[in-house]
Amino acid sequence: MTNPVLIEVTRGPLVESVHKGAVAVVTAAGATILHIGDVARPVFPRSSIKALQCLPLIESGAADRFGYGNAEIALACASHTGTDRHAALAGQMLASLGLGEADLGCGAHMPLGSSAMKALIRSGREPSQLHNNCSGKHAGMLATALHSGEAAEGYWQASHPVQRRVHKALVELSGLPLGEDVMGLDGCSVPNWAMPLSTLARTFARFVTGHGLSPDRRRAAERIAAACWAEPELVAGPGRADTLVMRRLPGRVFMKTGAEGVYAGGFPEFGVGFALKIDDGTTRASAGAAMALVERIVPEARGLMARKVLRSWRGIEVGEIRTAPALERALERLDTVLTRASA
Repeated sequence: MTNPVLIEVTRGPLVESVHKGAVAVVTAAGATILHIGDVARPVFPRSSIKALQCLPLIESGAADRFGYGNAEIALACASHTGTDRHAALAGQMLASLGLGEADLGCGAHMPLGSSAMKALIRSGREPSQLHNNCSGKHAGMLATALHSGEAAEGYWQASHPVQRRVHKALVELSGLPLGEDVMGLDGCSVPNWAMPLSTLARTFARFVTGHGLSPDRRRAAERIAAACWAEPELVAGPGRADTLVMRRLPGRVFMKTGAEGVYAGGFPEFGVGFALKIDDGTTRASAGAAMALVERIVPEARGLMARKVLRSWRGIEVGEIRTAPALERALERLDTVLTRASA
């Protein structure tokens, strides 16, 4: 099945580039509200599932033992931009465990945020693992290991009890076996399991509504979502869609980006989740498609992200990044369908 064009990039009067992809919007009960393209093909959710990977941190009691509040839990769900606050908080989480940056297994990279990257370069310092966008997630995983009396070494490997707990939570939420045939390693080296976009969307619908979850898991999911809504700057960073939307619409929109053109989240008031994947893995397209969906479902989100204008090096407007007709037509059908689904 060939996926339709979701995002167009124009230059002058012409479309210069296109980004194809697929989108699914599904209820917690499994009813498909919207699907565009092939939503049955397994895709790696990448960092879009960090909130789900955070469940064992809460359910094990590790977050309570080490005094982690909203800030620490939000950072454990983050793909952060590597600001001083992000890096310092990751370091504080490790210090509460009696560990340090060297105990992380995520690897080092330059901060994702351009301002944070420039500041680090100007300081003359090299990036550390604390600047890795996944450092909070890894600190949370280390907390789970130590709380459970397990070795910190190798906590990121699929065979470690920490990752087996994450796998168990994902299996229970998705309803899929998630075997080794769909397992890969994320950029930060922890396991990541591919699943259809329709399943990922339903998983997030369950996460934001608690539908079909045990009381303990429902409380854990609510605590994680509340932390991300309370500290949206820690989940992403300045100017990022996740931060802007969740700051403006706490309790109404939960959203999380993932690498290679993935986005996922949920809308509690409508009882639905969404997931999308851009075929070529381009972030500019996944963010554009996600924002178009969010703005259609929750109109109060409109205007949070500036129109994506392309400019020459002299600052002259030369084109734009916009939603393609196929996506526009699909989104136009959402209003009636969502009203019926939430009735």
